[in-house]
Amino acid sequence: MKKRVPFEFASRIKYLPPYLFASIDRMKQKAIEKGADLIDLSIGDPDIPTPSLIVNAMKEAVEKPFNHRYPSYEGMLSFREAVARWYKKRFGVKLDPQTEVLSLIGSKEGIGHIPLAFVNPGDTVLVPSPGYPVYSTGTLFAGGRSYTMPLGEENDFLPDFDIIPKKVLLKTKLIFINYPNNPTSAIAPTKFYKEVVKIASKYNIIVCHDASYTEIYYDKEPLSFMQAPNAKDVGIEFHSLSKTYNMTGWRIGFAVGNREVLAGLGKVKTNLDSGVFQAIQEAAIVALGMDNDILSAIRKTYHERRDVLYNGLRKLGMHLIKPKATFYIWVKVPSHFDSMGLVTHMLDKAGVLATPGNGFGETGEGYVRFALTAPVDRIQEAVKRISGIL
Repeated sequence: MKKRVPFEFASRIKYLPPYLFASIDRMKQKAIEKGADLIDLSIGDPDIPTPSLIVNAMKEAVEKPFNHRYPSYEGMLSFREAVARWYKKRFGVKLDPQTEVLSLIGSKEGIGHIPLAFVNPGDTVLVPSPGYPVYSTGTLFAGGRSYTMPLGEENDFLPDFDIIPKKVLLKTKLIFINYPNNPTSAIAPTKFYKEVVKIASKYNIIVCHDASYTEIYYDKEPLSFMQAPNAKDVGIEFHSLSKTYNMTGWRIGFAVGNREVLAGLGKVKTNLDSGVFQAIQEAAIVALGMDNDILSAIRKTYHERRDVLYNGLRKLGMHLIKPKATFYIWVKVPSHFDSMGLVTHMLDKAGVLATPGNGFGETGEGYVRFALTAPVDRIQEAVKRISGIL
């Protein structure tokens, strides 16, 4: 029999870097197979269960035969109305649930698809570095070119728009921003969002703000980009129930804002997916209407974990900034390591897994990210183990 020629990947796949968290998962599995008592502080997957109120609502919704059929593409109107009520209560932002809210199969899906709606081959997309890898991969799939915006500690991990050449801005179709920020945990002030609106208006750029972590904070409530004057004229905001309500596996999120941009994203989605299971949407309605006491308890848990890990790593002489939001801590690696070197060292010698900063982009080199997704006693144990190998 004639030997078969191997199937060839499309160029967009050939040039795609390995997905960071898939690589981390493989490292984790190898350590477990070797019998390691692994403390996993790498991936941002909450270990706290989904609140029982939401789970019980899901149980009831699953029993309804109507929910077993295809859902609406843009999301149930009742779900979109719940999102609009939540935005008005939380941020003071008024949204038309008919045209300014779109359901998503998790915010990752919407972020990955938005470039397909507006980016032509060769167009530029401004992408933060370090940043969520999907900003760049979504751009790559659309044939666009990512232009890196470095996020440095000297500028409070905010991009400096003054260093972006005008010729780049003139070719830019989209800009991704993300605050509270993953992985740096930085937050953005009103002044920054106003500057983003000004630049986007001047150069006709669509703003895509990833706001997945606004509800994981420790003192002051983070802002929404939609609160900035005229923000709705230039862009949209992605949100998710994953982190807020410990629903990462449920896969439900939403985008809000400019109706033209949402219509473009919706057109991509109607051709590629069939919407969110309606039982999940019904449970999400309950989540969005929940008493804030439940969310306060979740934040209190992360607050305690943050203080334990922050104080522990500081005592070891590591350089880090105390997070005001998110459940991440962004830590500078000691001078004799690079990012992956420190991660590998901690895994091999201490059984502690973190995420290398360079996986979030070149500017992330020199840092590692710890996630507060383990109980306090395990975080204390992680610090103890790390102290013995540095």
